[in-house]
Amino acid sequence: MRILFIGDVVGNKGLAMVKEYLPKIKQEYKPQVTIVNGENATPMGRGINLQAYKKLMSSGVDVVTLGNHAWSNKEVFEFIDDTKKLVRPFNFPGSDVPGRGYTTVNVNGVKLIVANFQGRVFLDNLDDPFALANELFTKLRKETKCIFVDFHAEATSEKIGFAMYLDGKVSAVIGTHTHVQTNDARILKNGTAFLSDVGMAGPADGMLGMKPENVIGRFLNQRPTRFEALEDGRGILSGVIVDINNETGKASNIKPILITEGTFE
Repeated sequence: MRILFIGDVVGNKGLAMVKEYLPKIKQEYKPQVTIVNGENATPMGRGINLQAYKKLMSSGVDVVTLGNHAWSNKEVFEFIDDTKKLVRPFNFPGSDVPGRGYTTVNVNGVKLIVANFQGRVFLDNLDDPFALANELFTKLRKETKCIFVDFHAEATSEKIGFAMYLDGKVSAVIGTHTHVQTNDARILKNGTAFLSDVGMAGPADGMLGMKPENVIGRFLNQRPTRFEALEDGRGILSGVIVDINNETGKASNIKPILITEGTFE
């Protein structure tokens, strides 16, 4: 099966880029499943609301993953339990966490598990993603060997360690959160596709999607400031194509995609 994964969608510009370019990408690469990280999809660039979720799904997305901003918009609590294709990090602590940490997609009769985990280095100290992922995927591999993981984490070392720990146990570990696509796409020795960070969909001329002046101001004066998603200027869309063997669950190919508005026809 062929999977398309698009990185963190930031604000209205990110939603517009997905709507405009996803049909073109599908025509070019013909993915069977499209997954998008939507944890920054509200107009302010923090969290997700029902309108943003519906826009992503109507644009042709099959599954939306989240991350450390999963709860940043209170509206999410009103609909996350009812949306089977919205996935928050599995390793949030507690036994009554809203929503789900993974979902299943039927791809021409083959089950694909899409799971979401969050790292702990430089982020909130959630439950151990390594131990929980090993336990979860040992169980889920009895259902299918095709497992795609969005690992939402800050530190490159943690992302690489997580992928190597799960190498051969899952089909792909693709990193999100830093909004900058990395140049290390590869297939690990036991068949797991890996990319430290897939990047983002949103404003190309911002700072990780935010208005530059707000972020620069904080660097200059070290005072709190409100980060706002940039809506003007060019857009960017970062993604990755992963091909998986339906029987073994091993990845056979990984190809990053990086589109700046106006360069992909």
